[in-house]
Amino acid sequence: MEIQELTALEIGELIKTKKISCIEAAKVFLEAAKRDFEKPKSDETKLNAFTEIYEKTALSAAENAQKRIDNGEHTSPLAGVPIVIKDNICTAEGYTTAASKMLQGFRSTFDAGVIEKIKDAGIVITGKTNLDEFALGSSTENSCYGTVRNPWEMSHVPGGSSGGSTAAVAAGLAPLALGSDTGGSGRVPCGFCNLTGIKPTYGSVSRYGLIACAPSLDQVGPIALDARDCAAALSVISGNDKRDSTSATGTPFDFSDMFSKKTLENKMTGLKIGIPKEHFEHPLLKETVKTRVLQATETMRSLGAEIVEIKMPLFEYTMPAYLIIACAEICSSFARFDGVKYGYRSPNAKTLEEVYSKSRGEGFGDEVKRRILFGYFVLSHGNFEKYFRQAQRVRGMIQKEYDNALENLDHILTPASFTTAYSIGERADNPLDMYQSNSYTASQNLTGLPGAVAPCGFSDEGMPIGMQLIGKKYSDGLLLDTIARYQAVTDHHKKRPAQNSGSQNRRSEEKR
Repeated sequence: MEIQELTALEIGELIKTKKISCIEAAKVFLEAAKRDFEKPKSDETKLNAFTEIYEKTALSAAENAQKRIDNGEHTSPLAGVPIVIKDNICTAEGYTTAASKMLQGFRSTFDAGVIEKIKDAGIVITGKTNLDEFALGSSTENSCYGTVRNPWEMSHVPGGSSGGSTAAVAAGLAPLALGSDTGGSGRVPCGFCNLTGIKPTYGSVSRYGLIACAPSLDQVGPIALDARDCAAALSVISGNDKRDSTSATGTPFDFSDMFSKKTLENKMTGLKIGIPKEHFEHPLLKETVKTRVLQATETMRSLGAEIVEIKMPLFEYTMPAYLIIACAEICSSFARFDGVKYGYRSPNAKTLEEVYSKSRGEGFGDEVKRRILFGYFVLSHGNFEKYFRQAQRVRGMIQKEYDNALENLDHILTPASFTTAYSIGERADNPLDMYQSNSYTASQNLTGLPGAVAPCGFSDEGMPIGMQLIGKKYSDGLLLDTIARYQAVTDHHKKRPAQNSGSQNRRSEEKR
């Protein structure tokens, strides 16, 4: 099997047993990434997953990691393994642009908290990945670098906003990635690209150095081929950071037991999983998605889990509340991009007023402007009580509904999205349809609960379908352990798209 088809932990084991060096591993993924990165934008086989490749610094980091592994200094199972970083997370190397003209040419003077931990563990950063501008979008079509394509079907979106990270991992251009998740930005793309990803418990991973979008919702999380890789990465990046006022956990998660496949031989006996009636009866839910997710519940039942139907009637209010709160926070967060302190400044501005208006008008894309304007609307005099305050009340009610449901459950299981990945441009002119992609995932950002998405099958057309498990706060380990046990008896997550082949890819082999 080629190294590009191996999991991050499998690559880490090869490095540990000296069957491959850190530099050799880095070179394989750097070359693969460069082949796609260097294609012209007009090439329809270009994934467009990267904003920048760190060849020089990656090889230097790999060489240093190898020395420290040989000296016994690096003990992480991911030491020496390549990783790619979503381009809204600050790195001292290269640029941090959030895929926006507003930050073109911006170089961070420091590493984000998660990047410091990544480097301390000896994990090698090979590049930055494309995203919806400032992480605002559900398809990764809203980027100043252009649209990212789904490696399972090049004419389809990979989901968003972490589409570059998921496309890179799914296509074998990286074994591991970091994304950010504001309302499903990391999880929905995992469902669209046949990957496993988790939005950790809010506060368990440092937000220091993550370009703020909606601060009460944003969370950094890992994206990988399976749950064991996610657990390994989360154990590295989690833990307290005094520079982040929202940081809540003292010590990093310890998932060391999951790194041994022998522990996965145990069943799911004793687990109780709830299936929300309202989530599976929604008119937008495609029948094939519903079928595959329910088939996954039957697999879990066969492993000993108790599956029960529950009611969560506030589901229909999730997206309205989420959009109001998110856009209110977005307009506040982005007020600092004014063409004065930093960021893009319009060369056409002649007066101070024009510096503000032209710089923001030219520097921000349409989706960012749309959400800023909506945010100002809901925060304006006369609308604050009517919309924002009410949305916060609904947020509290949704939190209580989840707390009550999870009081007698280990997990709640839902689809990752209503549909499989849709065609590029299909929803570009209908933002409301686009926002619906996050209907199943936004509630975890509102409540701070952990949510993990994993592959559970394919559509009749061969497109990946994802399921989501939700748990109590700080039950991240149990979520990933349950998914790992599911993945121990299924092979959906082992399927890979063919490389660089447009629509003629391995999808055809996976039709159900």
